[in-house]
Amino acid sequence: MNALNELPLKQTDDTSKLHSVELTPALAQAAQEAVKAAALRRRVIINVLRVAFILIILIGWEVFARQGVIDSFFWGQPTGIWEQLQTWVFEGTAQGPLWEQIAVTLEETLLGFLIGASLGIVIGIMLARIRFLGDVFGPFINVANAIPRVVLGPLFIVSMGLGLQSKVMLAVVMVFFAVFYNVFQGVREVDRNLVANARILGASSWQISRHVIFPSAMTWIIASLHISFGLALVGAVVSEFLGSLKGLGLMIATAQGTFNPNGLFAAILILAVVTLIVEGLITRLEKVLLKWRPSTIRDVGL
Repeated sequence: MNALNELPLKQTDDTSKLHSVELTPALAQAAQEAVKAAALRRRVIINVLRVAFILIILIGWEVFARQGVIDSFFWGQPTGIWEQLQTWVFEGTAQGPLWEQIAVTLEETLLGFLIGASLGIVIGIMLARIRFLGDVFGPFINVANAIPRVVLGPLFIVSMGLGLQSKVMLAVVMVFFAVFYNVFQGVREVDRNLVANARILGASSWQISRHVIFPSAMTWIIASLHISFGLALVGAVVSEFLGSLKGLGLMIATAQGTFNPNGLFAAILILAVVTLIVEGLITRLEKVLLKWRPSTIRDVGL
């Protein structure tokens, strides 16, 4: 009985000794280096698999097109797309230099993105914070959101012409509702205890909005920006497709009219590259603005 009674005490003592052991600086550095090495290996494996996946698709596409399994007249082929890109880069497009078409579409997209996102953030916070305004204007915004935004493109072109304004307006409309609803919901989800504590401490409505509401809703705002740039690009390209003098949308319309699938895929590839670059910039902005946020499962690599 005495031996049995002493056994838990010995186990407890050993456990306390294990918990009392502290990592030396050398062990801590070794553990940190091991974690970095594992993360690097994982990143290399992921990138290799991504490249392999793309190569399999391209090689299979090219082989099937050459063998006649895929009709290259309708679907093109990777070598034809590459030749089309080279022609646009070195000889220009039917509308002018390639860089000019990219610049026009990018200008329309960025203007629509900035204006639409700004309006969505400001109006979303206002209607969420001031319930009276939300009750008055909420139904009108819901009705406007129910209208397919793409059908407004011809209206903007008729009223504003084929220039920059009609493209920017459609991009603004595409972006506004995506940002507005995210911001509106984000503000409504703010912890009411934080707002009440700020009021008890004597904070004004502006201080509450600036130091409590806006930071708490920042995650929702950034999430809306990730999807809204793509929507802005859709608005600009669709508007150019409907009627324009320059831009990637006009290049797509021209390729469609001339039955040039390689030109279609080449223009789509350019749009994808532009979108990925801007998406990377938004991700960097997210990391800067949300430094205070605790690490997520994705951040720690689980």
